[in-house]
Amino acid sequence: MSKKLVLIDGNSIAYRAFFALPLLNNDKGVHTNAVYGFTMILMKILEDEKPSHLLVAFDAGKTTFRHKTFQEYKGGRQKTPPELSEQFPFIRELLDAYQVSRYELENYEADDIIGTLSKQAEQDGYEVKVISGDKDLTQLVTSNVTVDITRKGITDVDSYTPSFVQEKYGLTPEQIIDMKGLMGDSSDNIPGVPGVGEKTAIKLLKEFGTLEDVLGSIDKVSGKKLKERLEENRDQALMSKELATIDCEAPITITVDDIGYEGFDVEKVTKIFKELGFNTLLEKIGGDVPKEEITVEEITFEKVTDEDKMSQILTDDSALYVEVLEESYHQADIHGIAIHNERGNFYIPVDIALASPSFKEWAKDETKQKIVYDGKKTAVALHWKGIELRGSTFDVLIAAYILNPSETFDDVASVAKKNGLTIVQSDEVVYGKGAKRSIPEENELSEHLVRKGQAIFDLKEKLEIQLADNDQSALFNDLEMPLSVILAEMEATGIKVDIERLKRMGKELAEQLTTLEGKIYEHAGESFNINSPKQLGVILFEKLQLPVVKKTKTGYSTSADVLEKLEDKHEIVKEILNYRQLGKLQSTYIEGLLKVVHGDTHRVHTRFNQVLTTTGRLSSTDPNLQNIPIRLEEGKKIRQAFVPTKEDWVIFAADYSQIELRVLAHIAGDENLIEAFQNDLDIHTKTAMDVFHVEADEVTSNMRRQAKAVNFGIVYGISDYGLSQSLGITRKEAGEFIKRYLESFVGVQHYMDDIVVEAREKGFVTTLLQRRRYIPEITSRNFNLRSFAERTAMNTPIQGSAADIIKKAMIEMAARLKTEKLQTKLLLQVHDELIFEAPKDEIEILEKIVPEVMENAVQLKVPLKVDYSYGDSWYDAK
Repeated sequence: MSKKLVLIDGNSIAYRAFFALPLLNNDKGVHTNAVYGFTMILMKILEDEKPSHLLVAFDAGKTTFRHKTFQEYKGGRQKTPPELSEQFPFIRELLDAYQVSRYELENYEADDIIGTLSKQAEQDGYEVKVISGDKDLTQLVTSNVTVDITRKGITDVDSYTPSFVQEKYGLTPEQIIDMKGLMGDSSDNIPGVPGVGEKTAIKLLKEFGTLEDVLGSIDKVSGKKLKERLEENRDQALMSKELATIDCEAPITITVDDIGYEGFDVEKVTKIFKELGFNTLLEKIGGDVPKEEITVEEITFEKVTDEDKMSQILTDDSALYVEVLEESYHQADIHGIAIHNERGNFYIPVDIALASPSFKEWAKDETKQKIVYDGKKTAVALHWKGIELRGSTFDVLIAAYILNPSETFDDVASVAKKNGLTIVQSDEVVYGKGAKRSIPEENELSEHLVRKGQAIFDLKEKLEIQLADNDQSALFNDLEMPLSVILAEMEATGIKVDIERLKRMGKELAEQLTTLEGKIYEHAGESFNINSPKQLGVILFEKLQLPVVKKTKTGYSTSADVLEKLEDKHEIVKEILNYRQLGKLQSTYIEGLLKVVHGDTHRVHTRFNQVLTTTGRLSSTDPNLQNIPIRLEEGKKIRQAFVPTKEDWVIFAADYSQIELRVLAHIAGDENLIEAFQNDLDIHTKTAMDVFHVEADEVTSNMRRQAKAVNFGIVYGISDYGLSQSLGITRKEAGEFIKRYLESFVGVQHYMDDIVVEAREKGFVTTLLQRRRYIPEITSRNFNLRSFAERTAMNTPIQGSAADIIKKAMIEMAARLKTEKLQTKLLLQVHDELIFEAPKDEIEILEKIVPEVMENAVQLKVPLKVDYSYGDSWYDAK
């Protein structure tokens, strides 16, 4: 096997990845773009280079031995954005899972570690590849050491070899440090010789050889001014060369022999990919992940095959478990049913249960209390089989979620294991995984199901005690359990889709796309495949001679961010961007929606995820109705296809106005915010007045836009970097804006300080209704982890309380509709909005009761405000 060492500059590649990719978050709110980009680079390196030895080097701190020479070394660099800082621990965790060696050395930079190891490895006969975004490392290039420098993207690189350096600069790799001595390096705050740029430095070195040779031959240098500059800055030039020189004899405590690479740990990588939400990368690594098997207790059970036995076993206070494995349980098959109660364990085959009058009667009897696992899914699956489920009084999954929303529970076994029960194996052990997943024979299946039934029965008491200890019984019994029933009804009801209108929209979009195609071909002077980046790149950058923003290995980049920078350069660019947006609407939302319309009901039955987010917010899937793009008018029009079921009915929509800011005003007790909301002022104008110290009539649209960004940004723990990206201003300006905001709203500043202290003392924060989020990283010694935890502590009570309020409104609204004996039905919850369908003759009542119920769901120090409207479709209701 050939000996190949790959050395990765960890900090540099993380920075490249962070700034190359948009800010991404996983479902726990952790920023992941740098980790994702870093992982993509690592995977590509492993695939392309197949190293026998591998190391990622990191900078150990801000101060190095170079600071003794020049205190201002790297002094001009901006502070690392916290959105990046918080990702470094995950990058290190990822490397450990990949079994990749990592190393840092106090007082030295990653460059020095890389330089030292590359020289050692070359002497030992290794082929060496260095990966970085920092051109300083090109000084290490030899016939056996290649340095790959990433460019603007994360996979686009220049490979520096001696011939490449010669072609690019006309110099040898050794002369790179001489060039830096002359021209300096603004990114590292290396001064060089003022007024000497790259061209002059190269010219001097080609003529004289080294920096020392240049300084020894100043009298031969042409140009009076240049001579003077060289003479005056002689010492500074030599110091600059010294600063730029990589130390290839750093006192590292590892050798090349210590960093052999033999492959990654699939199970550990799978685990971290799941935690970070890297589903696409998860698919790439493949492989079965062995799950820990537990030794389960003995169990006895009985199979129910007749009606007499059925009527005997169905009692009050029973655990009911219904096995539905498919994702889309609206059309899924039930694979078996288990009951556990004081009379024992029972397995009921599906056909027996579905045909049994006793089972149907028991299921819908509200007085017969049932203990369930994912009661919403159970109720909906039974609904599609013609069975109504009522009386679910304890849901094990919801209880486990409330106790710790940061944990992921895949099945009954995961909750059981967490609570010390060894009665049931995981589904993965019994059913297998991926392509090998299958339903076992009935004898194995039946035992697995009754084990689940007994486990959820045994878990009830344990979880009830924990909920009571946490003061969360009310949150469970009064909010989440009733909500589960309402969500099941909403899922079963669905929302009607006007299929013909959707098809017409698809046809209209197709016509628009054809028109755009013609315009694009006209601008280009020829027809080509617009969806081919390669063909598009040739048209834009070769034929039309537009400036090249970014190149990839396969040609020119035509990504959205590239095209947006070129929008004012040629009319074709705007047409292409429009073409892409409309194309996505056509494929994702028109064709995508048509695929999920239920064949019998002509409705879409989205699934509401009640136990997914760490803040308590609901999300929806199959389809995701919360993500229909409404900024683009064509996207907004897709809502025209969502219509009421009957003629003379309308869609009625009601949403909370600025609920999170109102919650912030209440929790923070900020007098300025409270006064603004109590007087029904425009909060963004009020913020602009306070921050810019102007009167209302002096607030410009740009001031209000900036105020709006910081108002909502504060709720999400925004940093100066995040705000600068949002507003297109510098980090310094954004930082100043946040500072002025917090000086104007001192209550908000006090809240942010106090909640961090509280989180540190308790280990968690709570919402107004006692929903908890545990934040163990709040006491971490790692600054980056701790900073992220502090922002989480600040925004969770606000976002979580807003989520609690709309859930409470849904419960009270459902009850009020029954009290008023209305036909109106609640169909959807989208962010802070509730969507109903209603007969026109009930509108007058709804206009009164909907705002009344929603605005009084909880009592805050500021009024809750609800806006409502209605129309013939969801679109018309806005």
